[in-house]
Amino acid sequence: MNTPTATLPPDGSRIASRIAGADFHDAWSIDAADPSLSALGQFLKSVRATPRWVDTCMTLRNRAVQLVGLKNLGELSEIDPAKAPADYRPGDRVGIFTLFENTPDEVLLGDRDKHLDVVLSVHCARREGQPVRVTVTTVVHTKNRLGRLYMLPVKPMHKLIAPSVLRAIGAPDRAAA
Repeated sequence: MNTPTATLPPDGSRIASRIAGADFHDAWSIDAADPSLSALGQFLKSVRATPRWVDTCMTLRNRAVQLVGLKNLGELSEIDPAKAPADYRPGDRVGIFTLFENTPDEVLLGDRDKHLDVVLSVHCARREGQPVRVTVTTVVHTKNRLGRLYMLPVKPMHKLIAPSVLRAIGAPDRAAA
C-alpha cells in the first residue's frame, strides 16, 4: 500500500538550507500516483483532496487564534479549482500559503508574520525506472513567545495532518478512475 512515511528532507533540495535553527521541521514522502504532475501540481492535488476533518481543524484554529490577534488563514482546501499550476507566479496565494519559488521538481510555499515563518517544500525526486517520490517538508522558525506558544498544539497535530493530506498524492485521480 502506498502510504506516507516520515523521512528526511531531500538532499540538494531548496528547503534543506532553511532547516538550520528551525524550531520545528518534518518531512513526509510518498510515491506519486501521477508522475506527470509538477511539484506544484502534486501540492494542488493533495489540497484539493484535503480530508474534511483537516479543514474543520483549520476552522477551529482560525477562531481560536483570532482571539490573540493572529490571522485567519482559511481552510487548507480553499484553492481556485480552475487555476492551473502553470498559471501561478511567485507572490500568488495558493490556498493558505504564498508561493515563494516554483520549479518543476520543487515548490516552496509559506507564510510569514511577526510571530513565525513557515516554509513548505514539495519536492519530486524523478529516478529512472522508479516511481516519482514526492517529499513534503515543513520548516518553522518562531520569532517570539507567541510563536512558540502557538507551535505547542501545532506540532503534534501536524504529525497527523501532513500524512493525511499527502495521502492523496499516492492515490489514483478520482476523475480518471
